[in-house]
Amino acid sequence: MALIITDECINCDVCEPACPNDAIYMGELIYEIDPALCTECVGHFDTPQCALLCPVDCIPKDPEHDESETELRAKYERLIKAKG
Repeated sequence: MALIITDECINCDVCEPACPNDAIYMGELIYEIDPALCTECVGHFDTPQCALLCPVDCIPKDPEHDESETELRAKYERLIKAKG
């Protein structure tokens, strides 16, 4: 399951550099997460770094993008292969 940044985001800039997949970017008003790139840090870390570092706890799982651990690992492997 990809993560999502909610409206509680204060644009503190902590999450974007913490993302190993470059899935986080500045949206129109707040940071956003590209679900095609988010692996919840599977393959990189044991826990999602953005959620771990977020000072306002505004990065929950995105119910619109339900993925299993196996699917997240496969996405991670595709992303790594594409970076080549």
